[in-house]
Amino acid sequence: MTVNLSAVPAFLAGHARVLDRRRYDLLMGRGDAAGVLAALDAYRNADGGYGWGLEPDLRAPESQPGAALHAFQVFEEIAPVMAPQAVALCDWLDSVTHPDGGLPFALPMGDQAATAPWWAGADPAVSSLQITAVSAAAAHRVAAHDPAVAAHPWLERATRYCFEAIRAIEEPPHAYVLAFAVRFLDAVHDSRPAAADLLKRLGAFIPEDGRVGVAGGTEDEALRPLDFAPEPGAARALFDPGVIEADLARLAGEQRADGGWEVDFLRVSPAGAMEWRGAATVGAIATLRANSLL
Repeated sequence: MTVNLSAVPAFLAGHARVLDRRRYDLLMGRGDAAGVLAALDAYRNADGGYGWGLEPDLRAPESQPGAALHAFQVFEEIAPVMAPQAVALCDWLDSVTHPDGGLPFALPMGDQAATAPWWAGADPAVSSLQITAVSAAAAHRVAAHDPAVAAHPWLERATRYCFEAIRAIEEPPHAYVLAFAVRFLDAVHDSRPAAADLLKRLGAFIPEDGRVGVAGGTEDEALRPLDFAPEPGAARALFDPGVIEADLARLAGEQRADGGWEVDFLRVSPAGAMEWRGAATVGAIATLRANSLL
């Protein structure tokens, strides 16, 4: 597989947010944690949460649970550097978590302009396994190098909720719920004995080729093996090694002539469409590097 790394910086310069340009520089060993954190702070609110389009299809300025994944992703990438903003984010998440330990899919927003309908129309009174699982999974990866995050009560509350909600799954869930639940179980596999059996149970909902269609998405939208297990870990046992190899080849082969990657899901604003390409490009390079292919 061939990736044109020399074309990536120019693509990012013309298409990506400063945040993703800084993330890419750090990934390639040229940047520093301070620069990445400074870029992330532009999306941070005084309450410790994140908004302002950190989740590109959620443009509202208010802090939203849907932005937490992206922030935790940065806190993971700067390891071994620790950031007090990570603990502050846990504090904010704790303040909006429901009594059952789950996060709402989205909170009310004053201005829904350019925000996707699935965010704008969410019921804030209902706990979402999708958002809670992906946020907790990312937080557990940060906790591997940040003791303050590891000890935060929000993370334990969210973890208990995820286990209970995953145990209750009896029918194939929505593709994103399935993928994020798998990622959560992968993240806690080595520390929570119950994760192994639940991971096997969820694996029964994934076809042998690893392709799961996204109900309600675009015509060809689907999640693929690397969406469930982007890096080597426990979740890889759900797939034949050849399936992972083929998906890595697919990912590498999807680099466009301009140096960047595309996404196959619906984008609802010009800004979001451009920003998703930048984020997807950094994500593709990070995944290929994590699998020792770059």
